Amino acid sequence: MLLGLHPLELLCLLLAGVVLDRLLGEPRRFHPLVGFGNLASLIERTLNRAPQYPFSRLTGALAWALAVLPLSTLAVWLTAADTARPLMWAIHALALYAALGATSLKQHIAPIAIALEHQQLDEARALTARIVSRDTANLDQAGIARAAVESALENGNDAVFGTLFWFILLGAPGAILFRLANTLDAMWGYRNPRFVYFGCTAARFDDLLNLAPARLTALTYAVLGSTRNALLCWRTQARAWSSPNAGPVMASGAGALRVALGGAAIYEGAVESRPPLGNGATPDHRHIVLALRMVDHGVLLWIGCVAVVTAVTMAVALWSTAHA
Repeated sequence: MLLGLHPLELLCLLLAGVVLDRLLGEPRRFHPLVGFGNLASLIERTLNRAPQYPFSRLTGALAWALAVLPLSTLAVWLTAADTARPLMWAIHALALYAALGATSLKQHIAPIAIALEHQQLDEARALTARIVSRDTANLDQAGIARAAVESALENGNDAVFGTLFWFILLGAPGAILFRLANTLDAMWGYRNPRFVYFGCTAARFDDLLNLAPARLTALTYAVLGSTRNALLCWRTQARAWSSPNAGPVMASGAGALRVALGGAAIYEGAVESRPPLGNGATPDHRHIVLALRMVDHGVLLWIGCVAVVTAVTMAVALWSTAHA
């Protein structure tokens, strides 16, 4: 049992959330994460007024708690054991749909592959600028493809597998907690004068919540691609990245695709030399498609694993009852 859910209920709700995401995609109006982002921005503008350490770190921790804990606690209360069963099912499924970003990932990145395939570089640059923080004005085809593949691999963990992991573990409260914490890291987790102390709590909680999902994501990529090469790149390249979670995910993903990622990128006008990821071909539009397909297949793999565990659990329970 998990927060009052039978294993078969969990499997059905997992399927429901994934199907809703596939059918409905990203909400065009009243997106929950957009609303949360607006709330987080308001909290940050109100509290981030003490740039010196340690006051900024304290206000950053308070801001994180004010943004994340009330909504996560509300999710726990709404899915409590005494909640009417159909209502509880609906809350779990809708929460997973709201938190899951599998279809959104494809909606934002697949058009880049199409633009590159048709040699529409200006369109591809504009589309890429919407999903990455690096400067895209002067990127060539390989640079655009590299940015898109890296975004697909990293956000495959942040928007998809991390959400699935915490939903499987803790249901709707887990998915909401993870997605809100991950959103705050994306908004506040920068090492610039404004956020270097204020965003510390957001960055640390995101690192903590991603420790297990990131490594399961890396393993998923390895299973679905060139396994030996993915594991080799994970083992030899991940430690060079500053992020303890992005390193394994992106190194394994690049190795699974047999593509060379990483390298120099321009951020706010300054060139940043990043460690290499993967090995093999220079990326093009085909690798973007392959990366998105690997994420899609990974979702099916995770559902299959949960189904197998559910079947085994129920079989053991039936056997125990029969031999009691």
